[in-house]
Amino acid sequence: MVDVKRSRAVSPLDGGWGWVIVGCCFMVTVCTRAVTRCVSIFFVEFQAHFEADYAATAWIHSLVDCSTMLFAPVGSLVANRWSCRVAVMLGGLLASCGLLLSSFSSSLELLYLSMGVLTGVGFALCYTPAIAMVGCYFHRRKALAYGIAMSGSGIGTFVLAPAVQLLIEMYSWRGALLVLSAFVANLSVCGALLRPITVKEDEEETEGNEGESGGGEKPANILLHDAELAVKLSKESEDRLLSSGNAAPPLQKRRCFSSYFLSSKEYRFLLLPDFLGLAVSFLFLASGCSLPFVYLVPYALSVGVSHQQAAFLMSILGVIDIVGNITFGWLTDRRCLKPYRLTCYIFSVAMEGLCCLFTPLLRSFSLLVPFAVLYGYFDGAYVALIPVVTSDLVGAPYLSAALGVVYFLHAIPYLVSPPIGGWLVDLTGSYTATFFLSGAALLASSLVLTTVAGIRHCRRHQLSSIAKDTKPEPLPLSLSDQSECHITYKKELAVTQAVAS
Repeated sequence: MVDVKRSRAVSPLDGGWGWVIVGCCFMVTVCTRAVTRCVSIFFVEFQAHFEADYAATAWIHSLVDCSTMLFAPVGSLVANRWSCRVAVMLGGLLASCGLLLSSFSSSLELLYLSMGVLTGVGFALCYTPAIAMVGCYFHRRKALAYGIAMSGSGIGTFVLAPAVQLLIEMYSWRGALLVLSAFVANLSVCGALLRPITVKEDEEETEGNEGESGGGEKPANILLHDAELAVKLSKESEDRLLSSGNAAPPLQKRRCFSSYFLSSKEYRFLLLPDFLGLAVSFLFLASGCSLPFVYLVPYALSVGVSHQQAAFLMSILGVIDIVGNITFGWLTDRRCLKPYRLTCYIFSVAMEGLCCLFTPLLRSFSLLVPFAVLYGYFDGAYVALIPVVTSDLVGAPYLSAALGVVYFLHAIPYLVSPPIGGWLVDLTGSYTATFFLSGAALLASSLVLTTVAGIRHCRRHQLSSIAKDTKPEPLPLSLSDQSECHITYKKELAVTQAVAS
């Protein structure tokens, strides 16, 4: 066997094929998150066709979101067991089949199964692996890369919202779902382009194998920067988790993603107190962030806005979402704001909550447009920062598993919050309580993270004070140092005696 040593670590790739990965992740977010948002456009059609109430119809959107997040760890497992390419291609096939079957549904229960579960599982297999791949290819410009990649949800919403409304008017909701099924099948094409990062290793020959490597050629798909990226990210993760007594898992194969299922070592980041606080904040965040996307169009229709204008509100929200994705990604990559990424994230979530609290006062199209602008901007901001903040906390080698857990935490709130919002509409006869619930949940999420950030700041200040007060003791000399000092002393003593005589 040939002894293998890893090459030294330098700056990550931050370009090259990484931009192709960003483009693929962009299309994945278009086909998953944007399509999920556009389910709300079918809300009135489903309600009228199946003669169902708000709560029963809202379960469709809830199940899509819940399945996408609930099975996010499954997407991470498939990516680690095989590759991101396999996970995304398989997910695209399942999602397309789910929408195809939904177009033939004859009851809400069948829609729950086909669109809610089957399509949601397909989206889950695509979403987490694609996002994690961007984190492996970028480090210095990570926030900008994620901003561009995650802007797919906004651009997709801007384009798809009026397109879906037009398709419903031309072909009914069944024909619109058929077209969406063909569109979502493009996820398999994006998955084929997700080339796994490989670790470039410098092979040093042993004495018995000196002549073997001379005629061999290195694989063309193994890149030097890819190797240096994986090695450096592994070391960075080890440094981050060392203070909690956790060591980063070794790279066992020539892949960024291991070829085995995740072991308990990959989930050691769950013991970090900061990550636990982040997890609690995600529960509140997921409870509030989906309600405006579900009920904005029905609310606009209830106050007299036309169908086209209501769909256009979703388009406005989507295009401003893009601006939030890219501008916040670019700004938080600047040197002055890079240490304050968590603060920027907290600010964007809090502003979303305030927007929701004022929504019941907006009862015309001209007043709902500013809401769509503000909510869309800050939604894009925090969505782009979720993987960045998570990566900063746990390290890139843990990012795939951590994102699986993060999106898993969104599952139950995504499942129950829209039906609860619909139940509040049925109970009160207005959307006021629903938007108040959304705003309160988002503000609670920002409050939890503010508390976590304050505790971190106090802990760091305390540790720095202890470090300043503690004077370092001189290290004992080694045996070699002691012998050298003794010889030097004897020479100086002999010279002094000679001068005195």
